[in-house]
Amino acid sequence: MTQGDRVWTVPNALSVLRLAGVPLFLWLLLGPEEDGWALLVFVVSGITDWLDGKIARWLNQMSRFGAMLDPLADRLYTLAAMIAFVARDIVPLWVVLLVIGRDLAVLVCLPLLRRAGYGPPEVLYLGKGATFVLLYAFPFLLLAQIDSVFADVARPIAYAFTAWGVVLYVWSGLIYVMQAVTAIRRPCL
Repeated sequence: MTQGDRVWTVPNALSVLRLAGVPLFLWLLLGPEEDGWALLVFVVSGITDWLDGKIARWLNQMSRFGAMLDPLADRLYTLAAMIAFVARDIVPLWVVLLVIGRDLAVLVCLPLLRRAGYGPPEVLYLGKGATFVLLYAFPFLLLAQIDSVFADVARPIAYAFTAWGVVLYVWSGLIYVMQAVTAIRRPCL
């Protein structure tokens, strides 16, 4: 078994822990509406996200499984937060539809690329940046809901991060789709 095939590594265990926090995060937001605890779960998720990458490089424990888990956790936290925020009228439905529509458009491209003889497109820094900005919007959106002096400060920051995150996220999705269409139209070498 090569290093890239290892499944049970310290970084992957952190990613699995991070994934296990998604249902707790969603329940805290929708069930008891404990935004402070949900924020804590989200912050711990962010710390484990950072740690798993650092530890993977430090211990040379990078794996294909880990490379799949990390973006999956990002997407699930994004989806969980968006569902909860729409259900609680924190963000409008069209924002969530744009984010989900972008992910579905990119997802549809993957089997088309595979059928044309190509692998998945290279990850764009714009896409990573967009995810980063959206994931930063969530704590501010939560802080804006908590009855405190910070809510009035957090609200405009939250909406600014959300707007920029969605714009960048959709933009990166359009680039992925355009790259896929260009590759599919070109014969595979």
